[in-house]
Amino acid sequence: MTLTDGLVAVVKEDCPTCRLVQPVIDQLGAHVVSEDDDAGLELSYRLEVDTVPTLIRVEGGKEQERTVGWSRPQWEAVARVGGLGPSLPESRPGCGSRTLDPGVADELAVRFEGHRLRSRRIELSPLEDEADAMFERGWTDGLPVVAPTEARVLRMLGGTRRPADDVVAVVPPDLAECTVEKVAINAVMAGCQPEYLPVVIAALEAACTDEFNAHGVLATTMPVGPVVIVNGPVRRRIGMNAGVNVLGQGNRANSTIGRALQLVIRNVGGGRPGWVDRAAQGNPGKVGWCFPEDEEGSPFAPFHVWRGFDAAASTVTVFAGEGPRGIVDQLSRDPESLARTFAACLRTVQHPKLALAFDAVLVIGPEHGRVFRESGWSREQLLGRLEELLQLPGDELVRGAGGIAEGLPAGVAGMTIPKFRPGGLLVVHAGGGAGLFSSIIAGWASGPTGSQPVTREVGL
Repeated sequence: MTLTDGLVAVVKEDCPTCRLVQPVIDQLGAHVVSEDDDAGLELSYRLEVDTVPTLIRVEGGKEQERTVGWSRPQWEAVARVGGLGPSLPESRPGCGSRTLDPGVADELAVRFEGHRLRSRRIELSPLEDEADAMFERGWTDGLPVVAPTEARVLRMLGGTRRPADDVVAVVPPDLAECTVEKVAINAVMAGCQPEYLPVVIAALEAACTDEFNAHGVLATTMPVGPVVIVNGPVRRRIGMNAGVNVLGQGNRANSTIGRALQLVIRNVGGGRPGWVDRAAQGNPGKVGWCFPEDEEGSPFAPFHVWRGFDAAASTVTVFAGEGPRGIVDQLSRDPESLARTFAACLRTVQHPKLALAFDAVLVIGPEHGRVFRESGWSREQLLGRLEELLQLPGDELVRGAGGIAEGLPAGVAGMTIPKFRPGGLLVVHAGGGAGLFSSIIAGWASGPTGSQPVTREVGL
């Protein structure tokens, strides 16, 4: 966009301050851009005007300075002219630009930015129901989705600074390149707000690593899917719930971020149930599962700090997990007793006779967390004690022991086997303030042959 050198004044008819300063605009001989006609509205949009009147100085075809509303000293500074509007008040606030009006902003985005979108357009018949049409085309997870119109996708793209055509990841199982635009489309369908988009992008980046092994997570017959754990300032900035019902429904960010990740894997990567997704039973979390840690109420340092990130960073951690199972301990008031409860329940992850095969996330509720805070236990101290308590006698693990055919080979008899591999037990803090409960999220096959938790920083 080329601008003529000089002063440009952006105004609109129904703005009292615009009418107030019209004599000053006439005195300066400024080029007037009126938002009351299409040409002026387009120019205002391209100049990114958010308040009228806006006075802009142009030199060499480029903007050099601007001021908004009416302030005599600021207008004199931009215009480089003294004594402006001596009969006017010293200052007056402006009005919102028409480019920001509901409906108008979306219309302008489609008119002037719609060309940025590379995705194929699909026209629906006026007689087609949008929700049914998208379900019939196989784009949904079985629940209704939001139609990804150009306006909605462009609005979603406003949540990140990354270019729409930037490739975020190669998504399994089809190993298809996924751009920011494709992520935005699926985030719209999932019901996300634009400010959630950077979190969805980071989750996709983490899920598409070799370490997480999304293809394996999809193809396994076990009931696991990506669980997204969010840490850092972004949790509060986008209004996530780390308290009551943290692992359940009711919060938009919690509910839609994980769903967006799953829709990308389905619609871009081709990971559909019954095709590559071969879960024998599955779990409700496979629709999408995301929750934040309650860092402020935690007795421990934030989870992402334990994972090696700065406390001021925002991160997502993806974990291949099944649905949560509760831990009930209403009576333990000392950390040793509560640690023993946790260990007894953790031993049952996937099977009490299987060891070193599966990771787990222990989600400690606030009332249980208080026991460790009051005793001064750190996360490392708790993990160390759980490791001691989960050294299992090989004689109890061998196949046939206890009258149970499942188990480890006979060679482990007489040995002591740890339940979890080093680093295979993760501890986070979240939940409502009432109730002496915690939860376990059991994982899939652990380590290089299965899936490992992956943490990525959330960018802009």
